[in-house]
Amino acid sequence: MAETTPDVASLSYEQARAELTDVVHRLEAGGTTLEESLALWERGELLANACQAWLDGARARLAQVRGVPEEDEDEDAG
Repeated sequence: MAETTPDVASLSYEQARAELTDVVHRLEAGGTTLEESLALWERGELLANACQAWLDGARARLAQVRGVPEEDEDEDAG
């Protein structure tokens, strides 16, 4: 699977999120072999981590613009 899909680091947030959604749908639908399911799961983990990194970066940028340290930003969210 890795040979036919783009490197996760080269994807935008929107591309990674869309592919992650597709991976989840494929896993939920079933009908794949164990090996294919494992490859999908691994790809999904990479995509989820990439999406989280994008979101963390966006949060940090917003905190910087607002002049709020990131630790304080986390407290405001909870």
